Amino acid sequence: VTESVLYSRPDWNHDEEFVDILEDRRHSSDLGHALRTFNPQPYQGGQPCSAAELTKTVLESQHLCYVIALETGSSIEEVTEEARRTLDEMSQNLQLGFIRLMSFTLTKVFKKLFSSIFVNMDTLSTLQQSIQQTPVILMPNHRSYVDFLVISYIMFSYDLPIPVIAAGIPLAGMKMVGEILRRSGAFFIRRAIGSDKLYWAVLSEYVKTIVRKGHAPLEFYVEGLRSRTLKSITPKLGMMHMVLEPYLKGQVFDITLVPVSISYDRVLEESLLSHELLGVPKPKESTTGLLKASSVLQDSYGAMHVNFGHPLSVRELLKGKINRCQYNFVPRSKDLPQKPSAEVQACVSWLAHVVVGTQEQGSVISPWSLMTCLLLQAPITVLTVEGFPWHQLTEKTLWLKRLVLNYGVRLNWSDVMSSSLTLHRSVVQRKADRVYLVREKNEPRRRPVSEEASVTATAKSVLMLAAYRNQSMHVFVRPALLAVALNITRNELFAFFCFLQSLFSYEFIFIPGMQFEDACLLLKKCGAIRINSDEVIVSDSGQEILSFHQSLIQPFIDSYQVTFSSLSEQEPDVFTDKQFLPAVRNLATRLLLSGEIHTYEALSSDTQKNSLSALQRLEAVRKLRAEYKVDKAAVKHLADRLCKSHQ
Repeated sequence: VTESVLYSRPDWNHDEEFVDILEDRRHSSDLGHALRTFNPQPYQGGQPCSAAELTKTVLESQHLCYVIALETGSSIEEVTEEARRTLDEMSQNLQLGFIRLMSFTLTKVFKKLFSSIFVNMDTLSTLQQSIQQTPVILMPNHRSYVDFLVISYIMFSYDLPIPVIAAGIPLAGMKMVGEILRRSGAFFIRRAIGSDKLYWAVLSEYVKTIVRKGHAPLEFYVEGLRSRTLKSITPKLGMMHMVLEPYLKGQVFDITLVPVSISYDRVLEESLLSHELLGVPKPKESTTGLLKASSVLQDSYGAMHVNFGHPLSVRELLKGKINRCQYNFVPRSKDLPQKPSAEVQACVSWLAHVVVGTQEQGSVISPWSLMTCLLLQAPITVLTVEGFPWHQLTEKTLWLKRLVLNYGVRLNWSDVMSSSLTLHRSVVQRKADRVYLVREKNEPRRRPVSEEASVTATAKSVLMLAAYRNQSMHVFVRPALLAVALNITRNELFAFFCFLQSLFSYEFIFIPGMQFEDACLLLKKCGAIRINSDEVIVSDSGQEILSFHQSLIQPFIDSYQVTFSSLSEQEPDVFTDKQFLPAVRNLATRLLLSGEIHTYEALSSDTQKNSLSALQRLEAVRKLRAEYKVDKAAVKHLADRLCKSHQ
């Protein structure tokens, strides 16, 4: 740390020390860094566990033997051999030599891609202590493929044990690269497991054995998938259940969860993300594709911030929330598979939401994210034809900066706003002191571009802007919902806020608790409202703040209304997954062309899927085996209620 350039921000209200870990790498030997002495301090001073020892322990576990004995139609020998093959496909084979190779390669790549990689050193030192005392679970957010690499790079750079990382099985199929990742600590999980009980048992026992032994931190993404919208995804609970089970069954005294917030000035996959949201299939992971993507090394992606959150003790978090005695009623229950009780499932879900919420709190907001909040509130004709006045954008961004600092948010204000435009020149450009949206260029063709293709081209650019706005949506969403609810009569304020929160529960992360009170506190803190005798009153100077928040949430309201309209028109009232997205996308395109809506985000497949999940939660849509059934009266009721926000 003393040899690095310390990073501090006078704009931050967090007394923390950040270090640019690339600064030393730019002035010293990359090979020397990769070959230096690596001396991590493991859990309770234990010795590393080899891949062969780990496999042997899993195969001999009572849990797996019990599941194998239950399998019918095959001999125990055949089932055992299948379990062994599954482990061979899955298991990591961490080797220091390959970590050194990755370190050397990544140093070269990171210096090309990023101006800086800032790391919170205060919490990194706390992480070292946690690793020696309890099994540690690293839980980063997932916004880019770089997430997979940067954590291990930092751990190696600071003599921390290299984590074993849960990764998707397609990565294992990449020639050479898959094996390098395996030997760098990755273990590979099939995306579609379904009802394969043996695979579930092998994976579960593999993960739990890693946690029990604690020989290396375990890293996985609680969101499950890489976020294509750059905002948090509703947590997936499968892996979360697996890593917590050793604690719930009393096999370890405690487990430490470490949320990790990774923030990017610009993500490598920004164009790919918007294409995927518009229905373009994601390219298959392959070594050839990776080599073709080497052109990204010629571009700049600004700074990355990696903030290791303060360690969370599972024992402390679950104290008084769960009764672990249920696992001790049967003498052998600690070793045999059990279906989690409703109490356990609720606690695991709550804990997963706490982790994601902590990731959001630890993220670093850039000027560009605030600028996109403002740009997206302008009519599309302003962005594409007239241009957004530069002086107005800078003034409003500085106003917004003061607002978010008042909210207690981490800001990275190292670059002036003009530098942000330069970094994101693929999305916007500045001409004659006006800012214009850059639309994707169509290839030369004989026939004129159709109206639908023109809508799609504009949508690709708008969705790229929206992705960067989404990086700060967690800051604004609660006061934004309250600002919308304030359009309704005061007697219904709390009820309408709760309705909006429930409706958008798949769109944003809400930790169960005092969301309404938090929203009131934030708007009161910035002077937008006053609270007298439990009555919320808009202050004389608060309308500008409320209007900003209302406009910020409006694209989501409009997008959900498009889904509601599509399902109301659905004939018959039963549809499949394959029918849903094209139907909503076609309706959104028609409405955009007719001028009935102006929200290009209504074309986003993630928003459409989230609205469908919300309708299921609110019992307006029912999932059958392979189909969905619509209750049109319930959908219309929700649509009418949401329409009140426009009044």
